[in-house]
Amino acid sequence: MADANDVFEKVTECLVEALGVEEDEVEMKASLTADLGAESIDFLDIVFRLEKAFDIKIPRGELFPESLLSSPEFVKDGKMTEQGLEELRKRLPYADLSDFEQDPNVAEIGNLFTVEMMVKYVEDKLAAKA
Repeated sequence: MADANDVFEKVTECLVEALGVEEDEVEMKASLTADLGAESIDFLDIVFRLEKAFDIKIPRGELFPESLLSSPEFVKDGKMTEQGLEELRKRLPYADLSDFEQDPNVAEIGNLFTVEMMVKYVEDKLAAKA
């Protein structure tokens, strides 16, 4: 199994190719949207590249659970409900939700998708596959 540095390096390669960013811009705490300029369409490309690079399968909505945002039980008045936050915690156990939980504005949800979150996700997938 690959170690954390190997995973980070491959994730970095995938992001450089998918987003056209420079390698030195890809840092663990970098947000895919705010720092690296990813848009929703880029997430499909990122998933595809991660699947190929690590020989894993990423079910739709597992890494980027966009379906949560269209559910009225999870979002009300532009904010995640407590039920929505609970579902987010279940679906994104590898994401740091501490800041988002303080102000769960759905417009800021993209900031949860960091390089570190992706590295942890891939590490979990690889561990489950081993």
